[in-house]
Amino acid sequence: MPPTWPRKPDRSDPEFRRFGDRLNYAFHVAVYCAGNSGMWFFYNLYRSTGSWATWTTGVWTVVLLLHTLYVFAIADYSESTES
Repeated sequence: MPPTWPRKPDRSDPEFRRFGDRLNYAFHVAVYCAGNSGMWFFYNLYRSTGSWATWTTGVWTVVLLLHTLYVFAIADYSESTES
């Protein structure tokens, strides 16, 4: 069952923004796991040469770590002062 929001979604609601960012982060982690798993499976299945899989995994890991840092440490979910 997918997560639901108990009231009308409003992007100015800090709890909704936090929920949305964490849901996007969870999707990013899922795509990272599935993508890397499939990539390494075929890399090993076809006995590929070169370091393209290592570089792809490394760059994607750095991007995922930056996303983690943003969602859990940098993002400001305080009340918006805009009217």
